[in-house]
Amino acid sequence: MNKKVLIAANLESFYSKFLVPQLKAFKEMGYIVEIATRLEGFDIPYVDKKYDVQFARGLSLKDNKISYKQMRNILKNNKYDLIVCHTPFGSAITRLAAKKEKIKTRIVYMAHGFHFYKGAPLKNWLIFYNAEKYLSKYTDTIITINNDDYEIAKKKFKCKVALVNGVGLDESKFNFKMSEEDKLKLRKSLGLNKDDFVMIYAAELLPRKGQLWLIKTLNNILKENKNFHILLAGKDSMNGKCQKVAEELGLSSQIHFLGFRKDIPYLLNISDLAISSSNQEGLPVNIMEAVYVGLPIVATSCRGNRDLINNGKNGYLIELNDSKDFCDKILYYSKLTEKEKTKIALENKKIIKKYLLDNVINDIMNVYR
Repeated sequence: MNKKVLIAANLESFYSKFLVPQLKAFKEMGYIVEIATRLEGFDIPYVDKKYDVQFARGLSLKDNKISYKQMRNILKNNKYDLIVCHTPFGSAITRLAAKKEKIKTRIVYMAHGFHFYKGAPLKNWLIFYNAEKYLSKYTDTIITINNDDYEIAKKKFKCKVALVNGVGLDESKFNFKMSEEDKLKLRKSLGLNKDDFVMIYAAELLPRKGQLWLIKTLNNILKENKNFHILLAGKDSMNGKCQKVAEELGLSSQIHFLGFRKDIPYLLNISDLAISSSNQEGLPVNIMEAVYVGLPIVATSCRGNRDLINNGKNGYLIELNDSKDFCDKILYYSKLTEKEKTKIALENKKIIKKYLLDNVINDIMNVYR
């Protein structure tokens, strides 16, 4: 008889973005795969059954009560060999429901970045840290994806803790070749010249991603170097605030707001430097992909970024809000020789190995086993 796994996560889009390789691995291991999530109309492969659960994305008492009741019904009416949780509210509700129903099945929570971390607001520690500490008593294993979270969980929580290297970088996305002519053509389509120094930051426009700080920080450097350009690729969740500031500073021709893009690997290949001004990350895919293509990186020294950047080797970590150092390092990388670029690319090649999809999925599935 086939084993049966239940996987819980807030949104169906989360499965589409991050969990398909894990679903595939479960099927290959012979599992019947069922998922509990808020349905959004995505076609998720390798799933035998979906449960529409109204998981909250915040502290909505109404949604949390509804999803708690729904999860209790699912667990009461089904028998599972393994329960796997993702996302803070999806995992919390699932574990509370399992506790109430006295479920003895092994429960694993994969944390993609705790809401509490060094520098997080006090309320995050009061709410999310204390909640996780309590729930850890009803969790068999917590999987963390960066060193900061791993150290906190190992010291503070009453369960097994594992560290894996993210959700895995899919190399197939980079299975293409770009000639110099292709690169020039893509640059021209974005209003860039062959000799422009191009920086890329692929991230949703959000306060915690720090794009407003970045624009203000790089104001002088862009005005003094008209051939410096920034590609900001990501959905705008700040209602045009960043564009307005760029316009007020007279930088509209050098800061390119590209919106959500499906061609990030191609954009990375026409860029000279990857940058990040984020306040916190789980394990950032944008930095991982930049490492994969061999770019140097200038990024804020926050959780997640620290795991991927070997300071001074493949990039530099800048203390949060240190505008001067951020600009200094960008200027440093704008003057690299071809030999120095090759050295960084080789360093990146060594760093990225452990983050590749096949290696990571094997590590994750070993924890589930």
